[in-house]
Amino acid sequence: MSANFHPLVYIIDYILGVIMWTLIGRVAMNIFQKEDSQFFFMRVFVKFTNPLIRFFKIVTPSFIIQPLVPLYVAWFFFMIRFYLMPWILGYSVMGMLSFPLESEISRQIYQFFN
Repeated sequence: MSANFHPLVYIIDYILGVIMWTLIGRVAMNIFQKEDSQFFFMRVFVKFTNPLIRFFKIVTPSFIIQPLVPLYVAWFFFMIRFYLMPWILGYSVMGMLSFPLESEISRQIYQFFN
């Protein structure tokens, strides 16, 4: 069942989704690499996510260890995508608009393997 939304809705969700997954990717990458690593992908993750982490510093509790702060910030983007966007768009059922980015990726993976 596919709903027809304005393309701007998809663009906003894709941007929020990429931000969320980049923050999660930084946490995952940080398991294997230091934040100041010269590895290209780690530098990109840190460069693009540091402004967001600084922006959310106001609401980030001090007891969260530094390597997990990006995961905490990613949680905000998850909440926006799952609860706030459908509510703003006037849907009474949560999840009506949830995760078009991931739906499209999973659809492409399914087509690739079948």
